[in-house]
Amino acid sequence: MLATAICASSAAYADTSTIGRTWPIVEPDALNEIEGRAGKVPEMRKAFGARADWSAMRAATLADASRSQTRQVVPFYTLDREIRLPDGQLLYARGYTFNPLAYVSLPQRLIVVRPRDLVWALREAKPADFVLLAAAGTSEHTSADPITLGERYGRPLFLLEERVKARLGLTVAPVVVRQIGQKLELSEVGPEDRSSSREHAR
Repeated sequence: MLATAICASSAAYADTSTIGRTWPIVEPDALNEIEGRAGKVPEMRKAFGARADWSAMRAATLADASRSQTRQVVPFYTLDREIRLPDGQLLYARGYTFNPLAYVSLPQRLIVVRPRDLVWALREAKPADFVLLAAAGTSEHTSADPITLGERYGRPLFLLEERVKARLGLTVAPVVVRQIGQKLELSEVGPEDRSSSREHAR
């Protein structure tokens, strides 16, 4: 018992004793440093203006779908420059046109919608679908800000870019885009089908 007590006492002493020279810590606290630098970062609104005025936040404009119809498009792509191998051999010449869907697949649907029909789109969308917001023009004042609307509805939203609009051949919204073989099927949804969908949801 005496030996046990001595060992326990020695262990307790070793846990609290200091061996060798020590120096005070001179580095600033990491958390305090982060908070200090964060306080110096300028507000986005002050640095870049209102988010609605950012060029990156401007969606492509689409007209309202006046009737329901389905059509198919082939999203051909034409190279605007030549592509060469590392040794200089020409692989594809400038102007070469091909269908990307012959090589890749679109696993999810794209639901392109104007802000006023967003609730309808979210009701129709499957979890894997991408919801893209299009602008409605000056006659409709509903914001197409995907960040604000995404936070409101708890789902990631994206802006429809002009190049995507052109590549997919979009003219109206709402439209549901999905791949069928090596083509894209565009299902444009007219007002009656949007309202009937709302009735079924009630």
